[in-house]
Amino acid sequence: MVRRGRRLEYLTLGWNLVEAVIAIGSGMAAGSTALIGFGIDSLIESTSGAVLLWRLSTDARGDLREERALKLVGLSFLLLAAWVGWEAVSTLVIREEPDESLVGIVLAAVSLVVMPILARAKRKVAVGLGSRALEADSRQTDLCAYLSAILLMGLSLNALFGWWWADPAAALVMVPIIAREGVNALRGEECTDCHVHLSVAGNEPHVSP
Repeated sequence: MVRRGRRLEYLTLGWNLVEAVIAIGSGMAAGSTALIGFGIDSLIESTSGAVLLWRLSTDARGDLREERALKLVGLSFLLLAAWVGWEAVSTLVIREEPDESLVGIVLAAVSLVVMPILARAKRKVAVGLGSRALEADSRQTDLCAYLSAILLMGLSLNALFGWWWADPAAALVMVPIIAREGVNALRGEECTDCHVHLSVAGNEPHVSP
C-alpha cells in the first residue's frame, strides 16, 4: 500500500507540473484569472504530492510529520483562495476582458477525466494506511476535478459567446470551494479506527488498535 501510494503521488506530481506550466502560460497569454488560478492550484497539488511522498517515507514517528503535512496542504489552499478572489474581483471591476483560450479548454477537459481517477485510487490507499494526510490529498485531487469543470464552463462561455465575465465569475465560484478544503485540512480528521506505523526496514504498514 505504501509503494502504491508513492506511485500515485509521483504520477500526480508529474501531471500537475505539466498542467501548471500549460495553464499558467496560456492563462497569462489570454489574461484569464480562472486559468492562472487553476495553474497555481496545480502547483499546490505538486507541493501536496511532494509532502505526501515525504509522509510516506517516514518511520513509526511519522504522526507529527503528518500533522505538519496537513497544515501545509491547508495553508496552501487558503493562500490560493485569497489570490483567486482578489484577482477575480479586480478583473470584474476594471472590466479586463480575457481572450479565448483553446489550449485552456482542452487542458480543463483532459483534467476533468484524469483527476477523478487519481482521487479514487488515492482514497483506497488512504483507507488502507489510515493516513489523514493522504485522504486530504485525495480531496485536493477531487477539488482539482471540480475546478476543471468550472474552468471548462467559464472558458467555453467566453470562447463561444464572448461572455468575458464568465472567466472571473468562474474564478469566484472556485474561491469558497478552495477555502473550505483549506479549513478542513488545517483542522485535520481523527482516524478513530486505526493508528498506522510505517516500519523503517520494509516500509510496510503495521496497523494496531
